[in-house]
Amino acid sequence: MRSILPHGAQSSGWRRMMYRLLTASLVLGLYHSSAQSQGAIDDDADKLLHAMSSYLGGLKSATFDYDTDQEIVDRQGQKLQYSASGTIAISRPDKLHVTRKGPFADVEAILNGKSISLYGRGLNVYAQMESPEATIDAGLEEFRMSTGLDAAGADLLAADPYALLTETAEEGRFVGNAFVGGVECDHLAFRTDTVDWQIWIRKGEQPLPVKYVITSKWVTGAPEYSVRLTNWNVDPAIDKSVFEFSPPAGARKIEQIGSDAIGDVILEDAQ
Repeated sequence: MRSILPHGAQSSGWRRMMYRLLTASLVLGLYHSSAQSQGAIDDDADKLLHAMSSYLGGLKSATFDYDTDQEIVDRQGQKLQYSASGTIAISRPDKLHVTRKGPFADVEAILNGKSISLYGRGLNVYAQMESPEATIDAGLEEFRMSTGLDAAGADLLAADPYALLTETAEEGRFVGNAFVGGVECDHLAFRTDTVDWQIWIRKGEQPLPVKYVITSKWVTGAPEYSVRLTNWNVDPAIDKSVFEFSPPAGARKIEQIGSDAIGDVILEDAQ
């Protein structure tokens, strides 16, 4: 076989240099593996996630659009991806308005410090529950506890996203620079016992989340949930009526709230 090494590569000097390079690479690789196995969040990732969380938590109000992709592995082992879109308006400490339109649901959710209202446009039905503690964090937790549903990505809306995002994190690292939708970002990756997750944070004076991906690594096929956040407005003029719910004409109040396999909220009759 013809040698692909440069002229003189067979010399002892070249072999010694290659040996040193290979040895150094091996040592660095072992060091990297050891550092990762210790489960630490590296300084760069920690600093960037802290900056994003402080900025988000400090916003009095904000609006943005989002697009989600939820992967499902069917009984034949094929991975399918379902998409949904919506909008979010937030006014701290206790007001949140969310819309979501997916393959099987067109839902609006309103939290206003007094109650949580869910409205299904297609069936013209709604459900309500009390929210005794007047904060967005408490309202989201009440929703989770009362319905058994877990809104993936809702941790980004918390007063302290860092605490929730890193609560079970075993590892975290800065991956590098990236572009998402033309926006220059810092790319971070974290690991927990049950999921891996990644986040892309806008560079600059407004370190906003641009993309968030959660991988269920122990589920067959390792399906992913991803969300892209666009059209951020961090100083919006939001009409107060956005956070009030009045049942439309003819709307029926129901008691049961559930979700389907792709995470869309289902409002059903109690009968």
